[in-house]
Amino acid sequence: MSQQQRDRADRAGEAPLALPEYAERVLDVAERIPPGRVMTYGDVAEWLGEGGPRQVGRVMALYGGAAPWWRVVRSDGALLAGHELRALDHYRDEATPLREAGRSAEGHLPRLDMRRARWDGAEGREGSDSAHGADGSHGSVGAEGGHGGGAAHT
Repeated sequence: MSQQQRDRADRAGEAPLALPEYAERVLDVAERIPPGRVMTYGDVAEWLGEGGPRQVGRVMALYGGAAPWWRVVRSDGALLAGHELRALDHYRDEATPLREAGRSAEGHLPRLDMRRARWDGAEGREGSDSAHGADGSHGSVGAEGGHGGGAAHT
Protein backbone atom coordinates (compact mmCIF):
# COMPACT_ATOMS: atom_id res chain seq x y z
CA MET A 1 0.00 0.00 0.00
CA SER A 2 1.33 3.40 -0.96
CA GLN A 3 1.77 6.30 1.44
CA GLN A 4 -0.99 8.17 -0.41
CA GLN A 5 -3.40 5.29 0.25
CA ARG A 6 -2.53 5.34 3.94
CA ASP A 7 -2.95 9.14 4.04
CA ARG A 8 -6.36 8.92 2.34
CA ALA A 9 -7.51 6.24 4.77
CA ASP A 10 -6.30 8.32 7.72
CA ARG A 11 -8.19 11.41 6.45
CA ALA A 12 -11.33 9.33 5.98
CA GLY A 13 -10.94 7.76 9.43
CA GLU A 14 -10.83 4.28 7.95
CA ALA A 15 -8.54 1.31 8.18
CA PRO A 16 -6.21 1.32 5.17
CA LEU A 17 -7.52 -0.83 2.32
CA ALA A 18 -5.63 -1.99 -0.71
CA LEU A 19 -7.07 -0.11 -3.69
CA PRO A 20 -7.10 -1.49 -7.19
CA GLU A 21 -4.21 -0.01 -9.19
CA TYR A 22 -6.53 1.89 -11.56
CA ALA A 23 -8.42 3.41 -8.62
CA GLU A 24 -5.15 4.53 -7.05
CA ARG A 25 -4.13 6.21 -10.31
CA VAL A 26 -7.50 7.98 -10.67
CA LEU A 27 -7.35 9.27 -7.09
CA ASP A 28 -3.77 10.45 -7.60
CA VAL A 29 -4.94 12.56 -10.56
CA ALA A 30 -7.83 13.96 -8.50
CA GLU A 31 -5.36 15.02 -5.82
CA ARG A 32 -3.18 16.83 -8.38
CA ILE A 33 -6.01 19.09 -9.53
CA PRO A 34 -5.34 22.52 -8.03
CA PRO A 35 -7.93 24.20 -5.81
CA GLY A 36 -10.35 26.23 -7.91
CA ARG A 37 -9.92 23.99 -10.96
CA VAL A 38 -11.67 20.84 -12.22
CA MET A 39 -11.21 17.97 -14.65
CA THR A 40 -14.00 15.96 -16.23
CA TYR A 41 -14.25 12.20 -15.81
CA GLY A 42 -13.15 11.89 -19.43
CA ASP A 43 -10.23 14.27 -18.89
CA VAL A 44 -8.94 12.06 -16.08
CA ALA A 45 -9.22 8.94 -18.24
CA GLU A 46 -7.45 10.73 -21.11
CA TRP A 47 -4.72 11.99 -18.76
CA LEU A 48 -4.16 8.41 -17.58
CA GLY A 49 -4.34 7.02 -21.11
CA GLU A 50 -6.61 4.27 -19.82
CA GLY A 51 -10.28 3.63 -19.12
CA GLY A 52 -13.05 6.06 -19.86
CA PRO A 53 -15.42 8.48 -18.15
CA ARG A 54 -17.60 5.72 -16.72
CA GLN A 55 -14.65 3.90 -15.19
CA VAL A 56 -13.39 7.12 -13.60
CA GLY A 57 -16.90 7.89 -12.31
CA ARG A 58 -17.11 4.42 -10.79
CA VAL A 59 -13.76 4.86 -9.02
CA MET A 60 -14.84 8.25 -7.66
CA ALA A 61 -18.16 6.83 -6.46
CA LEU A 62 -16.54 3.87 -4.70
CA TYR A 63 -13.25 5.30 -3.43
CA GLY A 64 -13.30 9.08 -3.86
CA GLY A 65 -14.62 10.14 -0.45
CA ALA A 66 -11.19 11.04 0.97
CA ALA A 67 -9.98 12.66 -2.27
CA PRO A 68 -11.06 16.09 -3.55
CA TRP A 69 -14.04 14.47 -5.32
CA TRP A 70 -15.63 17.84 -6.16
CA ARG A 71 -12.78 18.54 -8.60
CA VAL A 72 -13.69 15.60 -10.87
CA VAL A 73 -16.90 16.57 -12.63
CA ARG A 74 -19.33 16.11 -15.47
CA SER A 75 -18.39 17.81 -18.71
CA ASP A 76 -21.58 19.91 -18.72
CA GLY A 77 -20.61 21.62 -15.44
CA ALA A 78 -23.65 20.31 -13.54
CA LEU A 79 -23.03 19.77 -9.84
CA LEU A 80 -22.85 16.19 -8.56
CA ALA A 81 -26.40 14.99 -7.94
CA GLY A 82 -27.06 14.43 -4.25
CA HIS A 83 -23.93 16.36 -3.25
CA GLU A 84 -24.69 19.73 -4.83
CA LEU A 85 -24.57 21.83 -1.67
CA ARG A 86 -21.39 20.20 -0.30
CA ALA A 87 -19.72 20.64 -3.69
CA LEU A 88 -20.92 24.23 -3.94
CA ASP A 89 -19.36 25.00 -0.54
CA HIS A 90 -16.02 23.63 -1.80
CA TYR A 91 -16.27 25.58 -5.06
CA ARG A 92 -16.98 28.81 -3.22
CA ASP A 93 -14.17 28.20 -0.71
CA GLU A 94 -11.73 27.54 -3.56
CA ALA A 95 -13.05 30.36 -5.81
CA THR A 96 -13.86 27.88 -8.58
CA PRO A 97 -15.47 29.76 -11.50
CA LEU A 98 -19.24 29.26 -11.53
CA ARG A 99 -22.05 30.30 -13.85
CA GLU A 100 -25.16 31.42 -12.03
CA ALA A 101 -28.26 29.44 -12.86
CA GLY A 102 -31.15 31.00 -14.71
CA ARG A 103 -34.53 31.23 -13.03
CA SER A 104 -35.79 28.31 -15.07
CA ALA A 105 -32.94 26.05 -13.92
CA GLU A 106 -34.04 23.26 -11.61
CA GLY A 107 -33.20 24.22 -8.02
CA HIS A 108 -31.57 27.46 -9.23
CA LEU A 109 -28.12 25.99 -8.55
CA PRO A 110 -25.15 27.37 -10.44
CA ARG A 111 -23.03 25.26 -12.77
CA LEU A 112 -19.30 25.19 -13.10
CA ASP A 113 -17.94 27.58 -15.70
CA MET A 114 -16.08 24.83 -17.55
CA ARG A 115 -14.33 27.22 -19.92
CA ARG A 116 -12.62 28.94 -16.98
CA ALA A 117 -12.47 26.16 -14.35
CA ARG A 118 -11.20 23.27 -16.47
CA TRP A 119 -7.62 22.23 -15.80
CA ASP A 120 -5.62 20.55 -18.54
CA GLY A 121 -3.31 18.72 -16.14
CA ALA A 122 -0.20 19.84 -18.01
CA GLU A 123 1.51 21.28 -14.94
CA GLY A 124 0.96 18.05 -13.02
CA ARG A 125 2.60 15.59 -15.41
CA GLU A 126 5.74 14.06 -13.99
CA GLY A 127 8.48 13.20 -16.43
CA SER A 128 7.15 15.30 -19.31
CA ASP A 129 7.20 18.92 -20.28
CA SER A 130 4.03 20.93 -19.80
CA ALA A 131 3.05 21.05 -23.46
CA HIS A 132 3.45 17.42 -24.50
CA GLY A 133 2.61 14.01 -23.11
CA ALA A 134 5.18 11.29 -22.62
CA ASP A 135 4.51 10.01 -26.15
CA GLY A 136 5.17 13.45 -27.68
CA SER A 137 1.51 14.15 -28.34
CA HIS A 138 -0.17 17.28 -27.05
CA GLY A 139 -0.79 16.57 -23.37
CA SER A 140 -3.53 19.05 -22.57
CA VAL A 141 -7.22 18.49 -22.75
CA GLY A 142 -9.11 21.19 -24.59
CA ALA A 143 -11.11 23.74 -22.67
CA GLU A 144 -14.19 23.04 -24.77
CA GLY A 145 -15.18 19.58 -25.96
CA GLY A 146 -14.25 16.79 -23.59
CA HIS A 147 -16.14 13.76 -22.43
CA GLY A 148 -19.36 12.95 -20.69
CA GLY A 149 -19.77 12.36 -17.00
CA GLY A 150 -19.52 8.94 -15.41
CA ALA A 151 -22.72 6.98 -15.01
CA ALA A 152 -22.19 6.76 -11.26
CA HIS A 153 -22.39 10.56 -10.98
CA THR A 154 -25.06 11.54 -13.48
